[in-house]
Amino acid sequence: MDLKGKHFLSCQDWTKEELDEVFKRSFELKDQFYREEPHLHLPWKTLFMIFFEQSTRTRNSMEAGMTQLGGHAHDLTADKMQISHGEVAKDTAIILSRMGHGIAVRNCFYGIGKKYLDEMAAFSHKPIMSLQDDVYHPFQGLADLQTIFEHFDKNPKGLKVTVSWAYANTHSKPLSVPQTQALLFPRYGIDLTIAHPKEFPLSDYIVERAKKNAADSGSTIRFTNDMDAAFENADVVIPKNWGGFGAYGVQEFLDNEEACKAEMSENLAKHKDWICDERRIKLASKDVKLMHALPADRNNEVTDEILDDPNISIVFDEAENRLHTAKSIMSLTM
Repeated sequence: MDLKGKHFLSCQDWTKEELDEVFKRSFELKDQFYREEPHLHLPWKTLFMIFFEQSTRTRNSMEAGMTQLGGHAHDLTADKMQISHGEVAKDTAIILSRMGHGIAVRNCFYGIGKKYLDEMAAFSHKPIMSLQDDVYHPFQGLADLQTIFEHFDKNPKGLKVTVSWAYANTHSKPLSVPQTQALLFPRYGIDLTIAHPKEFPLSDYIVERAKKNAADSGSTIRFTNDMDAAFENADVVIPKNWGGFGAYGVQEFLDNEEACKAEMSENLAKHKDWICDERRIKLASKDVKLMHALPADRNNEVTDEILDDPNISIVFDEAENRLHTAKSIMSLTM
């Protein structure tokens, strides 16, 4: 299967057969990594990474991945580029695609990020990869699913997974992680439950697309405003905070950003009891696994006791898989 040159803006844009090829390559690369065998799929090639926000797992998985594949990654931020002086996505994409072999971008600003990546993809003749935008986080989705494969014998059909909003007081996190999971997991037969307070919904069009994905694959997806009910008999729980962006239209939010943020902050304070703790984890399956994209807001989203329990938590397996899945995408598309 030839995937060279294909943009990776969301998992939804890729067929299941193409994603299967990604996972096949990822497992091969992980095996070679552990055996310390060279796997130089991209010798002398260059990846440009542009970060509009901070990053730990994404930046390091991409940069380390490029090195291990035989290439080099440039770590760029908007303040170091002419973007800060108004250079548009089109021009940046055209220039960088003439100088290297791939461009990866993180831009999570609500109503802006995905549009920025889409514009780059329209004008770049080299693959554009989303390192997270305001709608999708495709690399995280791949790592999540590979981790589920590893812990459930590569057969997630009928697995009960709960993605639940959880309280956090750090910043208004994008919708992109739960929305990616909502779209991707049902395509692999996972029975998915998504829980959130009514003030923190996912985007309506994502919900409708996720329901169609579930119907097409024969899996189920349900939504609830009850965290306890969502945890009952779950095989995997993913407690994760996200902002209340889905309650507003994009233009409504952009036109009234300060007022919307103030309302989101007021709503956030109402739900401090949405936490994955010992009581809630006991509602799940006796062999339940905890996943989280990290960084976790410890003792707000999830208690230390659960996050650090080696019999429950597989968050560091999940984080490591960011490396192997990133290498798979880069090696196949660049």
